[in-house]
Formats: sequence, C-alpha cells, structure tokens
Amino acid sequence: MTTQATTAAPRSASVASVERHHHLVGLVAIALTFVVYGPILYYMVLHWEHVADYSHGFLIAPLALYFAWERIPQLKRARIEPSWWGLLPLALSTTTLVIGRLGTELMNMRVSFVLALIGLVLLLWGRQVFKILAFPLFFLFLMVPLPQSLVNVVAFPLQLIAADWAVDLLYYLHIPALREGNIIHLPETTLFVAEACSGLRSLMALVTLGVVFAYFFRQSWGERILIVASTIPIAIIVNSGRVALTGILTYRFGEKAAEGAIHEFQGLITFGAAFVLLLALAALLGMVWPNRWRGRKPRRPRPA
Repeated sequence: MTTQATTAAPRSASVASVERHHHLVGLVAIALTFVVYGPILYYMVLHWEHVADYSHGFLIAPLALYFAWERIPQLKRARIEPSWWGLLPLALSTTTLVIGRLGTELMNMRVSFVLALIGLVLLLWGRQVFKILAFPLFFLFLMVPLPQSLVNVVAFPLQLIAADWAVDLLYYLHIPALREGNIIHLPETTLFVAEACSGLRSLMALVTLGVVFAYFFRQSWGERILIVASTIPIAIIVNSGRVALTGILTYRFGEKAAEGAIHEFQGLITFGAAFVLLLALAALLGMVWPNRWRGRKPRRPRPA
C-alpha cells in the first residue's frame, strides 16, 4: 500500500508538469500568431472605427473571451490529446493568407487569423478541448468585415427593398411618393436611399445580437437557428420603416428635419425596434416551447 501511494504521487506530479509545459507551449504559439497577424488585426480595428457598419466588431473579441472563460471548468476536466487534424485548418489558414496577400484581399487575411487559432487549438490541445471552445472560436468570424465587392452585391438589393417598402408605407399614410430605383420622389424633394441606408449596418449588428441572444436564452439548436435567421427579415423591416420615417419627416417639415442628429437618432430608434421584435419572437417561441424558456442553465460538473 505504501509503495503504490509513493509511486502514484510522483506520476501525478509528472503529468501535471507535462500539462503545464504543454499549456505554456500552446500559449506561446498563440502569442506568436498574434504577433504575425498584428498588422492585419491593427487595420481591421481601424476598419471597425471608420466604417460604422462594423462598429460591433469591438464587442466580438470580449464576448468570445467571456464564452471561453465560462468554459474553464470543462477545460480543466478535458483530456489533452493533440490532434494532427489541426494541420488542416492551419494549411487552409496559410493558403488563405497567401491568396489574400497576393490579391490584396483583406477578408482572406483576416479570416486566416481565425483559422490559425482554430488549427492551433485542435493541433496542440486536441478534439475534446476544441469541441469545448468551438463556439467562441467560430464566433470570432463575426468580427471580420465583408469585402466591398460583396457589400455592393448585398447592399443594392437591400436599398431597393427599403425604398419599395417605404413607398408602400407612405402610400398607406396618404403621402404621395414615387419610387424610381433607389430614389423616392416626394412632392417637393427627392430622397436617395444610399448604401449607408441599405440596412447593412443594422443587419450585421443584429445578426451578432441574435447569436448572443440565442446563446444565452435558448437551449434548442432549432430555436437558436430560427432566432439568428429571423434577424435578417427583422433588419430589413425596421430599415424600411426608417426610410419611411425619413420620408414622413421630410414631407411634413422639410429636408432639414431628416438630417444630422435627427437622422442618427432615427438609427437608434430603428435598432431599438429591431431588438423589441427580437424579444417578441423569443417570447412567442417561449409560448410554443414553454419548457425551454428558462434561460441558460448552469453546467453541472461531470464526475471525474
């Protein structure tokens, strides 16, 4: 009995020492990744600062860190089994980075950073740790701005939808309006539904909000997917309402009534309306699935 206890202690201490060394190597590798991608991350942060459509990017990394911190009890119990499967996302990351460098495509280089983190976690800590950290890691993709070529493709149809629905609402309110493409003609002025009014800003921010909301307050993956998917029509609806409100103010009080601070305040109102609609949808789901509207339950520790 004494011999077994004596041999078990050094073995346990040896395993703990190996794990600490492994964690240290992994953290150094991640730190080096941040150094290598430092310029790319710096210009991405500048993008968030100067392009309002992606200002929500400042929230992504802190939220991802919180999601990872919340999983610390699970990580402490997880087995460290490095997996060679991590080489696949690392190879994809390298390929994406090279293509981005050659073609000066910022999105590819930024996506490459997230793929590199995914590959390192899988390679150095293994599939069990990767499974636990999968959501925080993939959540980081939301901080990557879309390329302008794709924005142009997405924004213009959104502009046409916003203008069309806004004109329908103006007709309903007996305000004469005529739509010509993304231009709305009123009796004494003309409104141009520009790219900034396409609703892309609300869409990107609301999708992020929908992901966070679904994560915290829903248990079923079906309900989570439905909530996130619903942010797209909600963003389109509230943005059309914003364009219609601009038309109403312009018709009643002149062009200056829909410019400057008032125009920015409309953005806050519409985003608030989108959030209310999201809450209403969640409440409706709560009535359909009453047993699942309980918020996120704390995870019980698994027996060792």
